[in-house]
Amino acid sequence: MSRMELGIGSQQFYSENPASLRTGREWRPCGAPGSAEWTHWPLWSSFLEAHERAFEHFGGHTLEHLYDRARTVCHPSGEGVGFCWNGTFRAFAQHWGFEPRVCQPYRACTKGKVESGVKLVKGNFLPGRVFIDIVDFQEQLSAWNADIADIRIHGTTHERPIDRFDREREHLVSSRGHPSFLTDVRLSRLVASDYLVTLDTNRYSVPYHLIGQAVEVERRGDLVCIYHRGELAAEHGRLTGRYQLSIIRNMAQERRHARHGAGSPVSLRRLSRGRISVRSRSEIWPSMNS
Repeated sequence: MSRMELGIGSQQFYSENPASLRTGREWRPCGAPGSAEWTHWPLWSSFLEAHERAFEHFGGHTLEHLYDRARTVCHPSGEGVGFCWNGTFRAFAQHWGFEPRVCQPYRACTKGKVESGVKLVKGNFLPGRVFIDIVDFQEQLSAWNADIADIRIHGTTHERPIDRFDREREHLVSSRGHPSFLTDVRLSRLVASDYLVTLDTNRYSVPYHLIGQAVEVERRGDLVCIYHRGELAAEHGRLTGRYQLSIIRNMAQERRHARHGAGSPVSLRRLSRGRISVRSRSEIWPSMNS
């Protein structure tokens, strides 16, 4: 049976498929929806956020998106073969202006197309790798995408994906300047070993004892609010640049006084009002940008 192929730039496809990867001393779940990256599977907010990052990466999206029948997208209607859209997901699709489609059950020509990207990540990227934390995982995955996945010869199109995308780009619906659907939504994050969480490429500190714990991050006007189990754990001014740090001094002192655990080195300068100066990642870890 041959796989169904459509015209250039006519359809994007996504799949959620859990894997496990070792980060420090614990195992964490990993999802790989469409554009390969870490998400806190199967939280719908992380799934939708991955879409918006993919739109930013590609500079737009297609008019039609194809999905596996994940609960974040739809659920059975109770009549055997039908389904109902997840209400939040449907609103997200309308907000961005694309038409969602789902695979027919047990139809290999579409189901296989959706899952092939997952197989590539799980079979070619994950085996044998070691990750310090989720940030390190994402950086390794981004490098693998650019250096291997994008320049390999695709088995179906017999082209390098990066070359084919040059022709597809002009067919995309531009996402430039489009407001996020998730402005007031709390996003799930896992606190890394350096007591930081990431939002829009920038990193914000939380209390040291939350390392390894799940927290929720919310954009609220000019603020970034971080919650743990429904309680406010940290509040920062929202950073407008990219790859910057915002660290609250008492959290840095808590980390410095602790005698166990390993974290990434952070350069700190005390300022007034109990906060640490914001510095770009290239200043703090120059070796990462060399």
